[in-house]
This record gives sequence, C-alpha cells and structure tokens, in this order.
Amino acid sequence: MKDRIRRSRLYIPGNNPSIMQNIAVFGADTVILDLEDAVAPPEKDAARILVKYCLENVDFGRTERGVRINPLNTPFGKKDLDMVLSSNVELIFLPKTESAEDVKELCSLIGDREIWISPIIETAKGVLNAYEIASADPRVVMLCFGAEDFTRDIGAERTREGKELFWARSMIVMGAKAAGIQASDTVFSDINDMDGLIQETRFAKSLGFDGKGLIHPSQIEPVHMVFSPTQEEIEYARKVVDALREAEEKGLGVIALGRKMIDRPVTERAKRILKIAEELGLLEVNDD
Repeated sequence: MKDRIRRSRLYIPGNNPSIMQNIAVFGADTVILDLEDAVAPPEKDAARILVKYCLENVDFGRTERGVRINPLNTPFGKKDLDMVLSSNVELIFLPKTESAEDVKELCSLIGDREIWISPIIETAKGVLNAYEIASADPRVVMLCFGAEDFTRDIGAERTREGKELFWARSMIVMGAKAAGIQASDTVFSDINDMDGLIQETRFAKSLGFDGKGLIHPSQIEPVHMVFSPTQEEIEYARKVVDALREAEEKGLGVIALGRKMIDRPVTERAKRILKIAEELGLLEVNDD
C-alpha cells in the first residue's frame, strides 16, 4: 500500500541470517534487507542468495518487505535488482539517488511490476533535486535521508546537534510533501543512547518527517512512540472533527471549538491523526 504507515525502517544486514529469522518479532513497520553498505564486496553474491531466501521463506508478520540494492551504476546493482524482481519484495530502496533519471532508470528495469520505490538521498546533488526525485514516478512512496554520506559529500563534520543537517532535512521534507509522499529521517547511530534517539526523533517529527531509519531492533519502540499519536492528540483531533461536522450540519462557514476558531489546515491534520490512530489500533471501539 502506497501510504501505509512507515514510522520505522529497520536495516538488517543482508548477510546476517540470525537477525532475519526474528523479523516478525521485532515489529518494525518496514524492514530493509541491506545489500549495500552492510555487505562487503566479496560477500555480496552470498548475501544476495540469503536475502532471496529470506524474502520467500521468513515470516515478516505485518512488516513491509524492503531491500536496499547497490546503486545501478556499480557492478552489483543490476544483479541485486534481478534477484529482487524474482522475489516477493514490496519496496526497493535506491541508495545514492541524485536525480529523477536515477529513479526512471530503476522504473524502466522494474517494468509494470507493482513494487514501491524509496530513493535514499545522500549527496548535495540529491538534496537539491529532492522534489524532482520524489515526483519522478507514481511508485515513489518515500524519500529517505542518509546523513553520513551527505556530510562526507559536503565536507561537513557530523555533530551530535545535527545543525549541519538542518537545511538538507528541510529540503527533503519539502520535496517529499510537495510530491505527496512520505519522508524518513536518517539513522541515529548510538544504540545505547535512547534519550538521544528520542530527542532526535522528536526533532525530525517537528520538521515534518513521517519516520526514521533504525540500525537496531531496540530503537523500534521509542521511534514508534514518537511517531504515534498520543491519547491527548487523539482526543483533541476528535473534538476538532466533531466541531467540523457540527459546523457543516448547521451550514456554518466558521468552525469553532470552545472559544477558538479552527481553520481548515487544523481540521485536515485532525483527520490525519485519527486515520493514523485507527490504523494503529489506538481508537476505542466507540470512536468514529
């Protein structure tokens, strides 16, 4: 499904079968079986075979099946894609995406197969072309940010505060939202710092990101917590939607909630919160 919830995208090395067998238990929204950075060149052929086996035999539960292939301009990319296209993958992650042409090349090789695409933006050129990449094909569902390669590309120091990433993050969110798709933030690399993870995830959410990349299963729960509506948000959203319904029934052009006037963007956000809450099973039985 194009607009399914993707709060988490968990990277799993394509050469690690012990982790693969627990995918359904982890409960990530999306899993990325990684054939790129996580696998050294001498191991890529074996990893490709293992990933295919995983896609066809491992229980994913409700988790979306994703694979990060190598870039198509490398000796490994098209071999990865050939394997992926013969499996039951749902989402292909395309690393180092820099232009709409990169996406269109992938789409031409996919043909008319119903497989979603998620470009990973990791360079200055990719950031500048975010909207063109996001709108290159209807099968593009999400833009992902890769901060480590990005900072290396622009010659910046990767800091804990992440001030060097602010503009790039904003551009990726704007490009994705202008194209009507999701945006997923970069990974948080310190698996022992849950407070730092939560803080960075909240910041990403405040910028408009819909989810975040993860490198360890222990990061799933905190990230899901941040990107899931709170009960307070759900209750307020219900009040907004009820006020909208009442105003429409009375033929009123102005929507009031208590002493506050509610404009259309607020009502649309409220509807989205309730939609997400329903999909996550957070609404009570008597909720609309």
